Amino acid sequence: MIQRILRSRLRVLTLAVWCLCGWLSPASAVEPFTLRDIRVEGLQRTDPGTVFATLPFRIGDVYNDEKGAAALRALFATGLFKDVRLRIEGDVAVVAVDERSLIAAVDFVGTKEFDKDTLGKALKDVGIAEGMPFDRAVIDRAEQEIKRQYLSRSFYGAEVVTTITPIERNRVNVTFTMNEGEVARIKEIRITGASAFTESELLGLLDLSATGLMSWYTKADRYSRSRLNGDIEKLRAHYLNRGYLEFAVESTQVTISPDKQDVSVVISVREGQRYVVTSVRLEGELLGKDDEFRARVAVRPGQPYRVEDVTATTRAFSDLFGRFGYAFARVEARPEIDRARGQVAIAINVSPERRIYVRRVEIAGNASTRDEVIRREMRQFESSWYDSERIRLSRDRVDRLGFFKDVSVETREVPGSPDLVDLVFNVEERPTGNLMLGLGYSSAEKLTLSASIRQENAFGTGQFLGVEVNTGKFNRTLQFSTTDPYVTVDGLSRSLEAYYRTSRPLNSLSSEYQLLTQGGAVRFGVPFSEFDTVFLGIGLERTTIADTTSLPNSYYVFRDQYGRSSNAVPVTLGWQRDGRDSVINPTTGRYQRVNLEWSPAADVRYLRTNLQFQQYWPIVNKVTFGLNAELGWGRGVGARPFPVFKNFYGGGLGSIRGFEQSSLGGVDPTGAFIGGNRRLNVNGELYLPFPGLGNDKTVRFFAFGDAGNVWAEGQSVDGQSLRASAGLGLSWLSPVGPLKLSWGRAVRSKLTDRIQPLQFQIGTAF
Repeated sequence: MIQRILRSRLRVLTLAVWCLCGWLSPASAVEPFTLRDIRVEGLQRTDPGTVFATLPFRIGDVYNDEKGAAALRALFATGLFKDVRLRIEGDVAVVAVDERSLIAAVDFVGTKEFDKDTLGKALKDVGIAEGMPFDRAVIDRAEQEIKRQYLSRSFYGAEVVTTITPIERNRVNVTFTMNEGEVARIKEIRITGASAFTESELLGLLDLSATGLMSWYTKADRYSRSRLNGDIEKLRAHYLNRGYLEFAVESTQVTISPDKQDVSVVISVREGQRYVVTSVRLEGELLGKDDEFRARVAVRPGQPYRVEDVTATTRAFSDLFGRFGYAFARVEARPEIDRARGQVAIAINVSPERRIYVRRVEIAGNASTRDEVIRREMRQFESSWYDSERIRLSRDRVDRLGFFKDVSVETREVPGSPDLVDLVFNVEERPTGNLMLGLGYSSAEKLTLSASIRQENAFGTGQFLGVEVNTGKFNRTLQFSTTDPYVTVDGLSRSLEAYYRTSRPLNSLSSEYQLLTQGGAVRFGVPFSEFDTVFLGIGLERTTIADTTSLPNSYYVFRDQYGRSSNAVPVTLGWQRDGRDSVINPTTGRYQRVNLEWSPAADVRYLRTNLQFQQYWPIVNKVTFGLNAELGWGRGVGARPFPVFKNFYGGGLGSIRGFEQSSLGGVDPTGAFIGGNRRLNVNGELYLPFPGLGNDKTVRFFAFGDAGNVWAEGQSVDGQSLRASAGLGLSWLSPVGPLKLSWGRAVRSKLTDRIQPLQFQIGTAF
C-alpha cells in the first residue's frame, strides 16, 4: 500500500518537472530581428516617455531575448508597476504594464501623543507618503514604525489599523487609525550588586524614575531604551570617576505587566575593587616640550582613578599637538593594574605623526549670510599650519554670531597630499528676523506689554536693526537701534540708538508725576582680547520733569533751579567679560561689568558709575551657590548737584528682597521715595533641585540672603545703615521667560521701611 502511494506521488512529481522544463525550453525563444515599432499598453498616469527611456532598445535596434529580459528587469526596478509583460507581434514589441496605485493622501486618526507631521516624516522613510507608489508590502513596515514611535514614549498597548480607500485615477487614500491606550509608567527601579554607594544615591543619578509627585511635569517615569542606556552610562561614569576601574553593568531586566501599564527595571552591577593611581608615565615623542605636556596631566598620583581626568589629559595632549600643526597625533592612555594592591599606573603613549597645513577654508550652508560675515570671524588662516585652538576659537566665534542653529567643522584630507587638509565650516542658518509681542506681570509694575521688531542679520550683512516698544505702569520705552559689528576689519563695532522714555518712580504720591527722557547715542566696542570688550560712547539726552501739583520737593527744587527741561551730553565707558556657562541658568563661571557715565557739559553735569560681579560655584551634585555684588556711585561735577532723576533705587527683586520695590534710600519731605546717589547690593543664592524633578534644572528652589542699601546725599554710609533679608524662592524657566518667586523676611530693617514678603517677576536674574 505504502509503495503504491509513493509510486503515484513520484509520477505526479515527474509530470510537473516535465511541464516546467517545457515552459522554460528554448522553443519559446525569439529569433533576433529588427524592431519596426514599440507599443505601450496599460498606462494611466505614467508618462510614456518614462517607459521608453527605461527600455534598453529603440526602434531600428536588433531585438533578442537578452534585451527583452533586461527590459522587464528595468521596468520592475522603477517601482511604478505591479506587473509588466512583453510580447512580440511580428516585428513589433508590445509592452503591457499594470501600474501601481498612487498614494493620494496619508491621514492619521486617533493620535494625541504625536503631531501628525512627526508620524508623516517617520513613514516617509519606509515608503509611505503622498505622491509615492502604493505597495501593500510596505504597510506592515509602516505599522511597525508607528508602533515603534509609540513604544519610544511608553505606549506599549498602542494598536494600529490601516484602511486603504481606492479613489479615481488609480489612486488610494491611506488612513492609519490609532488606539493609543494608556501610557506605561515605571513602577519600580532597582539597582542590585552595589555596596560602595547606597541605592538611593545611585538612583538619584538617573533620569528615569518611578512615578512620583512631579512625574506629570518631568515624564521621567516613561521608560525608553535610549534613556535607560544614557542612565547606564551615568552609572558607569560615576564609578569610573571614583576609582572603580573594573566596574561593569552585568544585566538590565525590564519587565512589563500583563496589562502593559506598569514597567519594572532592575539594573545589576558589579563594582569591582577601588584603585588608586601610583604614577603617570609619558612615552613617545613630545616635540621637546616635555614640561608643557606634563603641565597638562590632570591625573594625580595618590588619588583614586578618575576616567574624566584620563580623558581630559588625552584631550589636552591632542589639543597641544594640534596647536603645533599635528592634527592626526596619536594619544593613548594605558592603565597598568595591580589587583593585589589595588593600584594602577597610567602610561600615556604619544606619537605626533606628521605636521599638517591648511590648504583652504570653505564655508557651506550659508544661503543668505554673506561669506565675509563668517570669514571675518576666522582665526585659522589658509596656507598656515593646522592649529586646533584657532580652529575651535573660529567655530565658537561663528556660533556666537547667533545667526546659525548649528556650526560644525569638517576636516578633509587632500588626495595625493598627506600633509594638507581643507577645513569646511558647515553652518545651518536660522531665521534672524523676529517680530515679538509680549505680555508680562510683576508685583511692582502689574501688567506690562512689549513689542519689538528685530533683524539680527539684516540682508545677510551681520548688522542689527531693531525697534522696541515697552509699556508698563511705571516705565515706557520707544527705542530704535542699529549695530554694525565690523565698522573696521579689526572688529570695531558701532551702535546707534534713539529713544523716548517715560518713567515714574515707584510709590510716588501722584499718578500724574512722571519724567520724560528723549535722546540718542553712538557707542563703539573695541575688542582687546577674544573675551574682553571695551565700550565707548557719547550721546545727547533731554529730561523733562512734567508739571504736577504733587511734585516731590527734591524734584521741585531741581526744576526750579535748572529749569523744567535739562540737557546732558553723557559720555560712556564700559568693560565686560562673561565667563558663565549660561546667561539664564548659570551653574559655574564668572561675570564682570564696569560702566562709567560722565556728562561734562550742558545743563546737568555728573559722574555715574556702576560695577557688577557675579560668581557661581557648583557645590555638590545639582546644588549651586551664586554670589552677586553690585556697587553704584554718582556725584555732581563742576559745582552742580547730582541730578535727582539719575538716582539709584533699591529694594525688591534684583536688589534687597523682602523690601518693597524701590523703597530704600532717601525719602522726600512729601513722602515719595527718591533713591540716592550711592547703592550697594550683595546677594547670595543657594540653588537646590526641585523634589521629584530629577536632573531637570528648569525648576529650582533657592535660599537667599541679601544685604545692602541706597544712600541719598547727606546720609552716612556705614554698617548700621545696611538692610538685610533672607528667605526662600522658586526659579522657573517658564515658556514666557525666566520667573522668580521669592518669600523674604527682613532681618535688619527700620520701623519706617516698607516690607513686602512675597515678590515675583518674569525676566529678572538676581
